[in-house]
Amino acid sequence: MDLIKILEKTVSPDTHELETAQQFLESAAAQNLPELLKSLSNILKHGGNSPVARMQAGLQLKNALYSKDNAIKLQHHQRWLQFPDDVRSFIKQNVLDSLGTETVRPSSAAQCVAYIACAELPHGLWPDLIARLTSNVINPASTEMVKEATLEAVGYICQEIEPEILQPQSNEILTAIVHAMKKEEPSNHVRLAATNALLNSLEFTKANFDQEAERHLIMQVVCEATQSRDTKVRVAAMQCLVKIMSLYYIYMTHYMGPALFAITVDAMEHENDEIALQGIEFWSTVCDEEVDLAIELSEAAEQGRPPERTSMFYAKGALQYLVPILLVTLTKQEEFDDDDEWNPCKAAGVCLMLMASCCEDDVVSFVLPFVRDNIRNENWRYRDAAVMAFGSILEGPDPEKMKPIVEQAMPMLIELLKDPSVVVRDTAAWTLGRVCEILPESVLHETCLTPLLTALVEGLVAEPRVASNVCWAFSSLAEAAFENAEQPEDGSEPETYCLSNYFEIIVERLLHTADRPDGNQHNLRNAAYEALMELVKNSPKNCYLIVQKTTMIILERLERVLSMEGAIQSTNDRVQYNDLQSLLCATLQSVLRKVTPEDAPKISDQIMTALLRMFQSTSGKAGGVQEDALLAMSTLIEVLGDKFQMYMDAFKPYLLLGLKNYAEYQVCLAAVGIVGDLCRALGTNILPHCDELMMMLLENLGNEGVHRSVKPQILSVFGDIALAIGPNFKMYLDVVMTTLQQASQAQVDKTDYDMIDYLNELREGCLEAYTADVVLIQPHVNHIVSFVEHIAVDDDKSESNVAACCGLIGDLCSAFGSSMLPMVDRERNLKMLLHHDAQMKDFQTKTGQLPDCNSLGNTVTDGIYDTSPPPANALHGPPLFLSSAAAAWKSTYDGFADVEIIATSLDY
Repeated sequence: MDLIKILEKTVSPDTHELETAQQFLESAAAQNLPELLKSLSNILKHGGNSPVARMQAGLQLKNALYSKDNAIKLQHHQRWLQFPDDVRSFIKQNVLDSLGTETVRPSSAAQCVAYIACAELPHGLWPDLIARLTSNVINPASTEMVKEATLEAVGYICQEIEPEILQPQSNEILTAIVHAMKKEEPSNHVRLAATNALLNSLEFTKANFDQEAERHLIMQVVCEATQSRDTKVRVAAMQCLVKIMSLYYIYMTHYMGPALFAITVDAMEHENDEIALQGIEFWSTVCDEEVDLAIELSEAAEQGRPPERTSMFYAKGALQYLVPILLVTLTKQEEFDDDDEWNPCKAAGVCLMLMASCCEDDVVSFVLPFVRDNIRNENWRYRDAAVMAFGSILEGPDPEKMKPIVEQAMPMLIELLKDPSVVVRDTAAWTLGRVCEILPESVLHETCLTPLLTALVEGLVAEPRVASNVCWAFSSLAEAAFENAEQPEDGSEPETYCLSNYFEIIVERLLHTADRPDGNQHNLRNAAYEALMELVKNSPKNCYLIVQKTTMIILERLERVLSMEGAIQSTNDRVQYNDLQSLLCATLQSVLRKVTPEDAPKISDQIMTALLRMFQSTSGKAGGVQEDALLAMSTLIEVLGDKFQMYMDAFKPYLLLGLKNYAEYQVCLAAVGIVGDLCRALGTNILPHCDELMMMLLENLGNEGVHRSVKPQILSVFGDIALAIGPNFKMYLDVVMTTLQQASQAQVDKTDYDMIDYLNELREGCLEAYTADVVLIQPHVNHIVSFVEHIAVDDDKSESNVAACCGLIGDLCSAFGSSMLPMVDRERNLKMLLHHDAQMKDFQTKTGQLPDCNSLGNTVTDGIYDTSPPPANALHGPPLFLSSAAAAWKSTYDGFADVEIIATSLDY
């Protein structure tokens, strides 16, 4: 009875009662959690207890099993599994018996069942659970509440648990769900719970969708549910259709004409926003899928094979019917719209953009007449819809065809920046930003550029929502102007560009905009600083004096902000203060990269003082601020080079604190990156600090609390340290090689794509570390070659892994010459690796990632053959390029037959 009263007080408006109740529960959990959970399950089970006590009992029980934080949830699961079997059985029976006995919705018992199931089912425990739940649903004697609560439990389980765990029981689960979804089911509560459960179970029902009869039945009940008079059931059914289209596009041909087209078009025009949103989302999903299929088709054609899936071009076929609906929906916007509220008007804009990407030129003829008819409409909603429609179709259609259309429209778009309606001004600014990003060649000529820049500069004083979009336009314009400037042959920065005459005024106005009192609205301050960063980053030589001036202004602002810390009074003030520091740090990085090596030392003292003050301040302990300060420090190290040596003693304590910051792994990752920066900048001068740094890095590798994304970077940094200190690395070699060998043998769950990516990152870190100083690692070469072979036969290896492997083989051959032959003479696996590298040719050529083997090829072959460079026509195609794979092969095998085959396949 005491526990019941305590639970009732957990919802008390009296703060003292609330705190006392919470303290009691925490104390009880600490003393004997299994007994507390048993008591809670008893209270939940007995219908005579008050609804509040039962609901709170279920909530407390659920919280002992579940957390949004995956690490804490795993701890809760492990703790539950350590309870005695009889305790777990007692609680499980109670929560199962509670299903359908509660008088409030949603069911607390359903959540308890589900989160216990998520802890037990992956370990093969509670084997009869699914059978018992499905029996509850199918049993004619079950009450409405029992069916509803049971289906809620099924839905929660399907939502939370890994799909493959439930796959063997998918038939039972689907049978129960479909049974409860049928139009004959009298209860809308039951139908809704069943439809939500289906939505959460679609990932693991592929085998059922593969079977035509089962697929027909599922699609029938879903389509029937979209016609329900209950809005919630109808919305949930439409959500199912959206997800089915995403997961099972290839099976939809049979249903599109007879059912799906009519259902979704009807939904798009529905007066209920929730239903309309799902109708629009369906066609957005179709476009997404068909864009992906077009990419797959292009890739397959390049590789000379048929695609695995083909597009049915549903979007193109429906274009003439869908676009008019979307355009009408664009006219239903609100004047004072909540930015965070998703509504049909916003969804229609996104869908139109996806239609343009998917259907390309075909979309233009359906949209332009609407734009022409409404761009001067007296009703601001139609003017705004016209501008939004025009901005939405800029990407997708042929740029050459769009360019004259955009040039013709520019005077009107510029004029609309002064429209009486703030909504129209906002959309016009957004559309101009799209033009600058997607079709900059339409505006980078004097006829258009001067009026555009004048209008944009004036637009910076407009309302925050308008000015924010103007900032984005400047960002895109700066990048496009720099790319279109006359580039010097030596690869240096251009002398001037088309924005040079306007550069100073734009920078001044952006700095002013970033300081506006209303800068925290509509992301304006961030947008202004981001535009400023892009302008500085993409500035030519004749703007350098303004860049210098801007650097000093940013430094002054950072110092001014740091001096304001004592005046912070509220949490909101603290958040804004931290955000401003981060923004200024990011901007400082951008301007620093443009400062010449001669000028950098003149301001480095001032920068170091400001950054060290950030580390020392209270706000400097916030993860985001620490990370941004470290990234700014990284840029300063890069700019100063070996001159950073004078700051090492002052900076090192904060670097070590960053390396110890396991809780905020982005900070730890930034600190690891700085160790690499210091190695490259200081060279052998890093040696006095290496003991501490190596100890910290090795500790982090062995610490399970360190986020996994940090560890591959640590392995790579070992290579940076080895390169920096050369032979002195011998003192760390044994422990590092042991660590690398352990890391190179790591295994992960190959069904988890994130873990595959992690494994590839880990391997790449190992390969980079091995590459650093191959002379020192000669005793370990056999293991390294075995590691390369292991990667060669792995189907999930990444392209960068292959490139790193081939480069490492080449380095080893260069270092050890003919003694490498016995170790690498394992033809089959190496041929696989080299062939894979050959297949990467197109990708590498396009991205400029091919190594220049005038140097690489010669260096590798020096190890075994003569040192003279090969003749210019040794392989066809000037200049002489050779993949790292071919270079490695050439260095390990006499004769050139295999090299010629590889080189020919690479088309060099």
